[in-house]
This record gives sequence, C-alpha cells and structure tokens, in this order.
Amino acid sequence: MKSRTSLIISLIKRGYDPAQIVVMLAIRRSLARCEHVLDVGCGKAPTMKLLGVPHSTGIEGYRPDFEEAQRRKVHEQMVFGDIKNLSQYFAPNQFDACVALDVIEHFTKDDGLKLMKDMERIAKKRVIFFTPSGFLPQRHATDGDLQVHLSGWEAREMEQYGYNVIGLLGPKSLRGEGHGLKRRPVIFWAVVSILGQIFWTRYHPEKAAAIFCVRTVPMRKDSVE
Repeated sequence: MKSRTSLIISLIKRGYDPAQIVVMLAIRRSLARCEHVLDVGCGKAPTMKLLGVPHSTGIEGYRPDFEEAQRRKVHEQMVFGDIKNLSQYFAPNQFDACVALDVIEHFTKDDGLKLMKDMERIAKKRVIFFTPSGFLPQRHATDGDLQVHLSGWEAREMEQYGYNVIGLLGPKSLRGEGHGLKRRPVIFWAVVSILGQIFWTRYHPEKAAAIFCVRTVPMRKDSVE
C-alpha cells in the first residue's frame, strides 16, 4: 500500500479537493492488510492503483469504461460482466476485501441488497461502500451509460446491516452530481467542506454529502487465511 504522504501528494497533483483526499485516506485505512481487492463497478478510475493495492481486480458492466480501464491498466485483472450477479464470476472468500465506490446507488433497493450479500460472501475480511447520503438525483451522462441513480442509502440503514458509518465530503448542501462542489469560488467552498466534515458531518453522517460504510466480515468455516 502506498504511504500516506506519497498518496496525499499524488492526489493534490491530480486536483483532488481536501475532502476528496480524506475519502481516499479512509479507503486506504480500511484496506489495511488487504492484498487482494475486488473493485466492484470500477469504471475507469485508477483508485486501487493510486492507493498502491498489491493485487486488484475490477469488474465493470459498461463497455466503454471497461475498455478504457483495460487500456489504462488500472487493475491487475479486468472482468466485463453484470455486477448484479457477482457470484457468477467470483468464488466465496476469493478476495480480502470487496469495494463498491459510488455504485450501490445505481441499483434498485432489492438489487442493492443482493449486491451487498454477494460482496459479503466473496470477501474474507472487509466490505466497503461509498455512496451519497440519502437519495441524490443523477441522470445519464451519455446514452447507454449506467450513471442514473435508482436508490438512496441512509447512514442508519447501513448501520442496521452491520456497517460502521462515517459522513464524508462535508455538508450535503455543498455538493451535487458526481460529488462536485456546487458553489464558487471552489477553493473557498472546498475549505468550508473539509472544515464541516472535520467538526460536524463526520459524526452526523445523515447531514453529510456521502457516507463511508465498512463491515468486517465474520470468519467463516470455509475461510482460508
């Protein structure tokens, strides 16, 4: 895993705002001692590569993003498939951790709960979700993409499913589609966002723009460490 300092420097160079950097640090911390990671609905983002995950596999169902991820080599292995049916592609306990970043909100509630169960079955150690706090309307960006939002997930709801939840990206009112800051100047509101996160929304995730949910998977008889 990449060191904390080198990760922060690389994220600053890529234009991440402070609150977005905190999200990446939260992912890094939650993936400690996880060498084999499945990135569910990975798109073309090089998140696992930026974090320095030793062995990552991505699964993506939108062909243009899948091909771009292959071209960029953002994962050690790429799988093109329907993530509504993860169990068709991966075995129980195959990965140390399963991660779904900005994914579950693109599913109906029933499909989202099935995805959650599938990820918990495939992961040996940890399951991680990052999603808007509550329902955030979002439309298709291009014809045929998978970007429309079909559900919203609340902090209390995720806690009932056994997840530890914190609020990230600062107050909900500051961000819109794609978690982008809605107000200008961006630098000023980025500072307001990170301060709001540090002193308020981290501990009140229902007021945050996004929630970060982590569950440690109970040891199973068929687990092999």
